[in-house]
Amino acid sequence: MRPSTIMLVVGTRPEAIKLAPLAEVLAARGHQLQLALTGQHPQLNPAAYGLGSAAVLRLNCRAGTDPRHHAELVASALQPSLTGGDAPDLVIVQGDTSSALGGALGAAAAGIPLAHVEAGLRSFDLALPWPEEGNRVTIDGLSDLLFAATDSNADNLRAEGVGGEIHVTGNTAIDALFRIVDDLPPRPLNSGGLPRLLVTCHRRENWGAAFVPIGLALIELARSPWVRIEVVLHPNPAMANAAQLLLGGYPRIRMIPPLDHRAMVATMRSATLILSDSGGIQEEAPALGIPLLVLRTKTERPEGIACGASRLVGNDRDAIIREARSLLEDGAAYRAMAVPTLPFGDGKASEKITAVIEDWLVRRGHERSCTIA
Repeated sequence: MRPSTIMLVVGTRPEAIKLAPLAEVLAARGHQLQLALTGQHPQLNPAAYGLGSAAVLRLNCRAGTDPRHHAELVASALQPSLTGGDAPDLVIVQGDTSSALGGALGAAAAGIPLAHVEAGLRSFDLALPWPEEGNRVTIDGLSDLLFAATDSNADNLRAEGVGGEIHVTGNTAIDALFRIVDDLPPRPLNSGGLPRLLVTCHRRENWGAAFVPIGLALIELARSPWVRIEVVLHPNPAMANAAQLLLGGYPRIRMIPPLDHRAMVATMRSATLILSDSGGIQEEAPALGIPLLVLRTKTERPEGIACGASRLVGNDRDAIIREARSLLEDGAAYRAMAVPTLPFGDGKASEKITAVIEDWLVRRGHERSCTIA
């Protein structure tokens, strides 16, 4: 088929991580890639994520306190590139950020077809998480191609009656994970030493006072001389400062500066137990076979819970302590969770997505030629 021009809209580190494997496959197939960097994470270096070969368009739309306003800025800034002679054949957005929403709104305004990678995630609560849940619904409603990671995600889309084509492909996060794991040294079967709890926390629902019970639970767990706790700080200064203020004075709680993806994966692999509110870690931890306690009351990724790799604990101090101690003290319960499983895909999502895109572009070209004729 004729190589097409495809625009990837990227604003945050998770988007770059999850779209990089897809960009690699698309480029290998001869498609011309445009990378629209929104500026949501202004220090984002595309080359660090394997996106350096794409032609870069910098929109310089800084994210403020209103994510919807940021989405509108992105949509507006994209218009010259979406309406001129070099307009792409397809715009791809990933996930549920304000950058992804802006890319979707911009494509819709310009009449450019839209593909959504990681479509169909639902918590069924617009407030948890906000604004991501609303962003997902809006993006899915605008998309021509919807790439769902799981059958459950696809069922959500069908139930909503979205107009685009729905394809179950797995999540490109697993593609990215496997690429890193393949380059890491083998994980020791028994590394010895003290059990190690790895913690990350960054979602809006855990900002401010909501983080306090999480911190108090970690302080209580750190009273045991047989446990080490490592907290990976988030690049968001407010969240990092809150963690340091509450937890910084405890010798068995170690603060780690923000890590790049490769270092984070290596750190996760050596953990005994992970506590996190991250969506990406909910996808990666089951594949690594590391038990995960999800620091949220609801999740749009229930597959990890259903397969027994994760448990919801929210920000409930007592629940966090109880579940962590249960897994650390009950070997059978721990081993039951510490089994690598792949509820979010087999690591070949990028190839599947590319095949669908190419078939769709061929069909769209045929339909256009028939209409013109």
